[in-house]
Amino acid sequence: MAEQKKLQVTLVRSMNGRLKKHQACARGLGLRRMHHTVEVIDTPENRGMINKIQYMLDCKEV
Repeated sequence: MAEQKKLQVTLVRSMNGRLKKHQACARGLGLRRMHHTVEVIDTPENRGMINKIQYMLDCKEV
């Protein structure tokens, strides 16, 4: 099976005071606190969450 593309996502802005849906997107990506970095599989669902809160994230392809 072909290797799946991954994205490295880092939370660079605080979740405090954000909309509940935006906080839920960050949690859905597995981000817990500022400067926390996770690797997620590049799927349309994950891309949608990243696009919604892109102002809070730093994202790189791995």
